[in-house]
Amino acid sequence: MQISKIFSLALILLTSIQGFSQSKKVILNGIILENTGKPAEGVSVALKGTAYSTLTNENGEYEIAAEPGNYVLSVSSVGFKSKQTKINLQSDQTVPSISIEEDMAALNEVQVKGISKVTKIKESAFQVNAVDTKAMANITSNLSQVLNKTTGVKVREQGGMGSDFEFSINGLSGSAIKFFIDGIPLDIMGSSMTLNNIPVNLSERIEVYKGVVPVNLGSDALGGAVNIITNHQISDYLDMSYSFGSFNTHSTSLTGQARDKKSGLIFKASGFLNYSDNDYKMRGVEVREVIDADNGRFVKGDFRRFNDQFKSVMGQAELGFVDKSWADVFFIGGSYSATEKGIQTGTNQNVVYGQVHRGGDAYSFSLRYLKKNLFTKDLDFSLFSSYSDDQNTVTDLAYRKYYWDGKYVPNQFSETGKQATKWNIQRPKYFIASNLSYKINDNNSLSLNYTLDKVDNKTYDKLINDKDDNPGKLTKNIVGLSYQQNFFEEKLTNTFFGKYYGMILEQPFAITDSGTGAGGTIKDNNGYTGYGIASRYKITPSIGIKASYEKAYRLQRVDEMFGNGYSVVANPDLKPENSNNYNVGGYWKNEAENHHFFVETGGYLRKAKDFISAIVYQSNTQISKFQNTSNIIVKGLEADIKYNYQNKINAGINFTYQKTLDDTKYPNGSNSGTISATYRDDLPNTPWMFGNANLGYRKSDFIKKGNNLQFNWDLQYTHWYYLTWAKYGVDNSKIPDQYIQNVSVSYSMNEGRYNVSLECNNLTNYLAYDNFKLQKQGRSFSIKFHYFLK
Repeated sequence: MQISKIFSLALILLTSIQGFSQSKKVILNGIILENTGKPAEGVSVALKGTAYSTLTNENGEYEIAAEPGNYVLSVSSVGFKSKQTKINLQSDQTVPSISIEEDMAALNEVQVKGISKVTKIKESAFQVNAVDTKAMANITSNLSQVLNKTTGVKVREQGGMGSDFEFSINGLSGSAIKFFIDGIPLDIMGSSMTLNNIPVNLSERIEVYKGVVPVNLGSDALGGAVNIITNHQISDYLDMSYSFGSFNTHSTSLTGQARDKKSGLIFKASGFLNYSDNDYKMRGVEVREVIDADNGRFVKGDFRRFNDQFKSVMGQAELGFVDKSWADVFFIGGSYSATEKGIQTGTNQNVVYGQVHRGGDAYSFSLRYLKKNLFTKDLDFSLFSSYSDDQNTVTDLAYRKYYWDGKYVPNQFSETGKQATKWNIQRPKYFIASNLSYKINDNNSLSLNYTLDKVDNKTYDKLINDKDDNPGKLTKNIVGLSYQQNFFEEKLTNTFFGKYYGMILEQPFAITDSGTGAGGTIKDNNGYTGYGIASRYKITPSIGIKASYEKAYRLQRVDEMFGNGYSVVANPDLKPENSNNYNVGGYWKNEAENHHFFVETGGYLRKAKDFISAIVYQSNTQISKFQNTSNIIVKGLEADIKYNYQNKINAGINFTYQKTLDDTKYPNGSNSGTISATYRDDLPNTPWMFGNANLGYRKSDFIKKGNNLQFNWDLQYTHWYYLTWAKYGVDNSKIPDQYIQNVSVSYSMNEGRYNVSLECNNLTNYLAYDNFKLQKQGRSFSIKFHYFLK
């Protein structure tokens, strides 16, 4: 195949590149420890003023080969105080262990200095964004807002806090993107746990994989994955925050850990509570001046949202041990989450709801286990198992038609155009993820991953029934195997992998439009195979190039197969989506004494087939059905530049250009006939050019030693794009250019223990649109109080 030939040629070219070794080099090695005694992984160790540098491994060990001479050994890492030591290197030498001290003040600034775990991930073979969220602990943003400022990512919300949103990575969005927390699917904690609910304080960093996803995540992600990494340190700590802002918006979060040093028992807990009225002003919307039920006139005006209140709560706790002879990590845990949300509009803001709302809650129980060197050296095993029950209700009881001024007229149907309903959706989930990895030697390793994901689907109208008598079941079995090899002292890294996607569908024998049926069940078993490669070559310690490819599948969701019982009908004949994903890219970094640059650029191609979309079901415009409707091609380029000067000034800019095209030549899945009118047309409601810029200034020891002042400004730009198909588009169907500016100032005291910050979002009060041309908030203000104790 042509694809195989291309990648074979690329691999030959990469492996043929030879590094030059200089004679008379000697070896310098040692160990870096945190002040707690724990090995410090991912720390930059360099001979100052030279190109010789490396990162510590998971045991805190490092090794550098250099010519004999006098050097300054520099040790640095984000969040730790740097250390420098003079050495006289004349022969192979082992430096006594060096202990580095955590710098809480440094965690309160947005910075790009040093080689940290974040930089190590960015220099891996995968195309990945890595964001150090420890440095953002004082901002009020949630995780989706943070990621919306990174390269190749676009988050389009339909309103304020808690609104539905579309998360896109390199042009693919929706279910093509999977979300994880510490490698475990986020939806295990319930549908109310979404990226735009989670405060930034609960994470340590975020990894965004583009197109090609590592096997260890055990996922059927088609277009990419987001992995939220939480705090894994062993020491005791407490992190609390509270923020208040416009539209009566409140957000509080807490995370902490306590350890009994004698027994080694550890208790971890975290949680958050969010609330907002979301009563921001809708500008220039149409409202009907009601005379009576049959008479009135339409005028335009500014009106506040009135059915958009949102509340979410989450709490989780774990109890267990670390660093035992029988387990490196063992925890049992549980979580509870819940949301309540008014529904103000659908996908068209001219249709207004006054009483429609949804709510739900979920609980889960889990077990987590990790053992390194299981049975033999370098054989590591991890296991995560959980049970969760997620229940949601959509309530539509009022026979009314509302307008933006809050007034209404009686109507023969409910607000969404049906009979009054109180639909309940319950989905118990059983989940197991296990990973076995073996390091053959320093240059070769294997990894085997298995994931079981089983979901029951129960839907019914509470006004009619109290249960689903014949629920469906959907079981996914995903197996992944990867092999990693290193050449030329890890200058060249290749990762080869394969994945098997198995799905078992158990559906009611006589399935109806509501997703239920009578009698027995039909059981279908299908399997699919994916594969890929990711390669990186370090031309110099500061310059690297990378390329990756994956044949990926996204298995059907339970709601796509069975419907939701009230607005989406079942379709058990759906096929999975599949895509050929290609990435090429490179990076360059420069770490002079005062100036630090990191530049990253890349290109990508996605060829997705059998894309699953919701379409109108028969002639009923209120009911939809998921079908394999189209093929899609995405071509794009992206670039990211970061700069830091003496830990005082930091700046960055990123840019993304992409074309997302309809590649469906013949409609309805046929291979001939009339060519589709939208063939090779730009996909509607999809941004094609956007970027971000930021600038920050930090003043250390401001007013008092140990106190720091930080100022940040950022700009989010989105070029105009069509709401409908471009071939049919007119001026009023365009979503206009967006220029959204945000500013913040924060002050930290007592080495970061006490912190306060002020923020203004949409500083210029720009008329902001987003998904489906729905208006977002105008200018808003917030204040945040943050306390950290260690």
